[in-house]
Amino acid sequence: METKVELTDKMKNVMESIEKMTVMELADLVKVLEEKFGVSAAAPAAAAAAPAAATASPVEEKSTFTVVLTSAGATKIQVIKELRTLTSLGLKEAKDLVDGAPKTIKENATKEEADKMKKALEAQGAKIELK
Repeated sequence: METKVELTDKMKNVMESIEKMTVMELADLVKVLEEKFGVSAAAPAAAAAAPAAATASPVEEKSTFTVVLTSAGATKIQVIKELRTLTSLGLKEAKDLVDGAPKTIKENATKEEADKMKKALEAQGAKIELK
């Protein structure tokens, strides 16, 4: 049995702001709220993200991507070498990133840059996810 909650003007303004956020902005907001109030919003965050994603325009195309290494695969050394050629990471940093997968390789990459990194690293056996 659900109880209908009457929204105040202040609550309506907050809801309108949340509806206009991207999923990434909403995820960051949840993290900040969790830290500020010392709570965990695992289930509510998923429920709140679903309506935000549903209201997004389907013709809207992403312009920036986050390249995430999900797995180095069997050829870890080749992945480390390729990662060093694609980024300015040193050997230790590249190795630590590969060993700590899943890890973000690059944020705010253009579509072309993200595709290039994904193709090059997957050619070496890595598993890459674009977000």
